[in-house]
Amino acid sequence: MSNINKPNKFLPTTKKEMQERGWDELDVILITGDAYIDSPFMGIAVVGRILEDIGLRVGIIGQPDVNSDVDVKRLGEPKLFWGVSGGSIDSMVSNYTATKKFRNSDDYTPGGQNNKRPDRATLVYTNLIRRYFKNTVPIVLGGIEASLRRLTHYDYWTNKLRKPILFDTKADYMVYGMGEQAIIDLGNYLKEGKDPRTIRGLCYIAKEAPTEESFLEIPSHDECLKDKEKYIDLFKAFYDNNDPIYSKGLYQEVDGRFLIQNPPSRHMEEEEMDKIASYPYQRDAHPYNAKDGKVKCLETIKFSIMTHHGCWGECNFCAIAAHQGRTIRTRSEKNILAEAKHFTTMKDFKGIISDVGGPTANMYGYECVKKINLGTCVENKRCVDAHRLCRTMKVDHSRNIKLLKDIRAVPGIKKAFVASGVRYDLITADKKHGYEYLKEMVDHHISGQMKVAPEHTNDEVLHHMGKPGKQTLIDFKAMYDRLNKESGKQQFLTYYLIAAHPGCEEKHMHELKQFTTHELKMNPEQAQVFTPTPGTYSAVMYYTELDPFTKKKIFVEKDQRRKEKQKEIVVAKNQFAGKNKKTSSSGMQG
Repeated sequence: MSNINKPNKFLPTTKKEMQERGWDELDVILITGDAYIDSPFMGIAVVGRILEDIGLRVGIIGQPDVNSDVDVKRLGEPKLFWGVSGGSIDSMVSNYTATKKFRNSDDYTPGGQNNKRPDRATLVYTNLIRRYFKNTVPIVLGGIEASLRRLTHYDYWTNKLRKPILFDTKADYMVYGMGEQAIIDLGNYLKEGKDPRTIRGLCYIAKEAPTEESFLEIPSHDECLKDKEKYIDLFKAFYDNNDPIYSKGLYQEVDGRFLIQNPPSRHMEEEEMDKIASYPYQRDAHPYNAKDGKVKCLETIKFSIMTHHGCWGECNFCAIAAHQGRTIRTRSEKNILAEAKHFTTMKDFKGIISDVGGPTANMYGYECVKKINLGTCVENKRCVDAHRLCRTMKVDHSRNIKLLKDIRAVPGIKKAFVASGVRYDLITADKKHGYEYLKEMVDHHISGQMKVAPEHTNDEVLHHMGKPGKQTLIDFKAMYDRLNKESGKQQFLTYYLIAAHPGCEEKHMHELKQFTTHELKMNPEQAQVFTPTPGTYSAVMYYTELDPFTKKKIFVEKDQRRKEKQKEIVVAKNQFAGKNKKTSSSGMQG
């Protein structure tokens, strides 16, 4: 049954709201590095609604003051557990650029000034709880910041390997990955007084190693510190054991104790995805936070629709595969259309849906049958790599095309944009429906420009990135230009480009510049300097200076000045004399 039109309120963030519900205490208090925004795009809100749905009394504290007890104490002490998240974005990525300069703005903070999210927010918030609540109920970590740091990991900001985050924070448990089923199990187990350490998708610290055959020992923290190849072995085990169908649990020795990672929790089925998407989210910032100013991210997410979770693109610099998983889980068309119709009942909706998509917009509606039944392939076999798409992955945009057409047909919907990233290689690979899908996009779902992410064009660099070759981009651009001409539109491509990725030298950036000038006929205005983030193969390359698949030496640029120079090569404006300077495309800002 859909809850989309069910009247409700924000989850409480003040004592007054608790009293209005007749509550004198809460079962769970969730703390986040973002303002409290009640939206299906905000992990902490989704967790709160899931726990509410199983009958728990839940409160949320967004961006607490870490220098006093005012915020952390304002809801009292929970009966069952504290939940701690660094926020929707890793706090270090949110606070610093790729060249380690502090960011002045924060799209998840009211007023937009970056003055409320501490560095290493998960660690800081856990310490805040411990400081003011002695011998309290369990503290449970969640969210992308914790999830990607659950084992020994490379930390770019200190340039060293750090211990699993449970050892740094001294929290009791961690829910890793998307965690929908794990958080349901955890809430029920603690409510019933059961030991949660058997829950799939959970990490904890133990004095002894597990003896079950369903667990795999991985290199210890000390071994990783002494031998970079051991760290590569650890990361491969981390990366390959994220599939709920076949993955084993992992255990790692750290200073005489053990980090235990239980096998992953199962993925949500379509009906469950629909239910979670249909909770009565208020789709706004809580008034307690909103009084401090507008929250910029709401401009994008308030009237957007998430169609699916997961991504099998496996770009080596991206953590989505490790956090969300490599199997696509979709919502039903009926449920998505109900959400679109609900928008039209909201007083501030102007008829524009900002985005219909997911981690990769055009992965909606199809999956590899083998993967669904047996799980993701192992031993470095990927659905798509720099050379080809796996023959068992049958790309089919037909269901996505119909969904977009049906959304456009909803009375009150003027425009439904697809702002999420699109894999252009999947469009060219779909010989039956790729052209039709792109035509649908060109005619109805983009606003002046379409975002694509070639990142680079040199084959060696693309290999280290896990991206398709440049010929695919050339073929796609020709198709895109032809469709715009047929439609009588002047719409352009925006290219995401990366400088200083492992394996990339200045000569490769000069090649990229030549390609953008002569093949793409444009001047990139921006490019992103590579950031080594936890949970990615590219970060492993950066730290070890080895190709993790062959363990052969590769070049890695680590000098900040020369990283910036690589970026400057491709954005230089004096090398292009084309006619369309005003429409030149740009990449992500570093």
